[in-house]
Amino acid sequence: MTDKKLFIKTYGCQMNVYDTERMVDVMAHEGYSVTDTPDDADLVVLNTCHIREKAAEKVYSDIGRLRVQKEKRAKKDGKQSILAVGGCVAQAEGAEIQKRAPVVDMVFGPQTYHRLPEMTKEADAIKQAGERPRILDTDLSVSEKFESLSKKGVSNKKTAFLTVQEGCDKFCTYCVVPYTRGGEFSRAFEDVMQDAMKLNDAGVLEVTLLGQNVNAYHGMSKAGEEWSLARMIRHLADTTDFERIRYTTSHPQDMTDELIAVHGEIEQCMPYLHLPVQAGSDKIVKAMNRHHTIASYMKIIEDVRKARPDIALSGDFIVGFPGETDADFQETMKVVRDVNYAQAYSFMYSERPGTPAADWEDQVEEHVKAERLAELQDELNKQQRAFNDASVGKTMPVLLERIGKEATHLVGRSPYMQAVYVDVKDVNVVDRVFGQMVDMKIESAGPRSLKGELVLK
Repeated sequence: MTDKKLFIKTYGCQMNVYDTERMVDVMAHEGYSVTDTPDDADLVVLNTCHIREKAAEKVYSDIGRLRVQKEKRAKKDGKQSILAVGGCVAQAEGAEIQKRAPVVDMVFGPQTYHRLPEMTKEADAIKQAGERPRILDTDLSVSEKFESLSKKGVSNKKTAFLTVQEGCDKFCTYCVVPYTRGGEFSRAFEDVMQDAMKLNDAGVLEVTLLGQNVNAYHGMSKAGEEWSLARMIRHLADTTDFERIRYTTSHPQDMTDELIAVHGEIEQCMPYLHLPVQAGSDKIVKAMNRHHTIASYMKIIEDVRKARPDIALSGDFIVGFPGETDADFQETMKVVRDVNYAQAYSFMYSERPGTPAADWEDQVEEHVKAERLAELQDELNKQQRAFNDASVGKTMPVLLERIGKEATHLVGRSPYMQAVYVDVKDVNVVDRVFGQMVDMKIESAGPRSLKGELVLK
């Protein structure tokens, strides 16, 4: 099989990271290997996300740069590369992408990338005939995708994502996910376990269960039993060699007592919870159609901390949502101070075409949003730095999963999702500990990471 080069740029969320990894797996069976640059790639894929501000504009900007690269390659080597746009922007924009950027050969949504080999072969054939490909596939058949992907092999890594749920039925008024990923879909229990055992057999030590609302998982078994996420985690802990189990992203409405209890009872369930509140004002949360109140959210936080006192909490925040007053924003700041987050993600509200809030009249001025975001991020950064500082002097297990800038620099994650760096100095030691779970004593802390020292036995 002829070796070809694949370059994928991934935007946005962990679901997109998972999708990119599976695209790599799928195309590996077709003789494609990954390259770090689009310059020598036969297939270039932009795996897009529609959540971030000005997402589509950033994609078109990248397409412009890739058009120049594509023309240079064709002129220099006579090679016709294929440019594809996938993911949520592709789902939302559809044929408009090829109309606005004719250089794009293929457009496919997040539920169709399992058909990437067939699309690529079709595009190649059209190019060989001297014509320009115009391939568009934005079907939303989620079950077909997972059925196809489950037949493929998996990469040999120590960490892996495993999608158990996809899509969303919540219809938050600012969010495009129900329109780009489709309605909520929970994979069947046996299908999830089949993929989990593949990862287990490949030597994966840490698995992250993924879903747009992962804690809403309610997959059915062949026996007709409904499985919750909590039950799934317990089963994985009992039947696999996974040393770490994580899950993201959760919705407060679906945070059950059963799932909270898992954090205190299952050793493999890591002490980390990403639970977005988005805003601290009940008025704004209601306008967002979030299906929870600030009181209910704070009760969950209290219960989680009772179950697992050392848990690290993470969240998402949107500032400047339509109608948000200074008083509303200060209620968000109060929630932030009361919870005390280990890390968090925060953004200024920006309109997403097709979402209800995009058409509301009471939009907040940009300079006000920017001022509020700066105040919020200053507090969140202080909290994250304080959480990291509190780790200094502690010894904790770290899964060393990648090489840093130097051959002796290794990078891993603490149980609390902190990045941990270590310089082992000896290449022989690198071979011994890379890809392993090792104890590390934390020597120092920065705003985004920790530096540790190996505790070798």
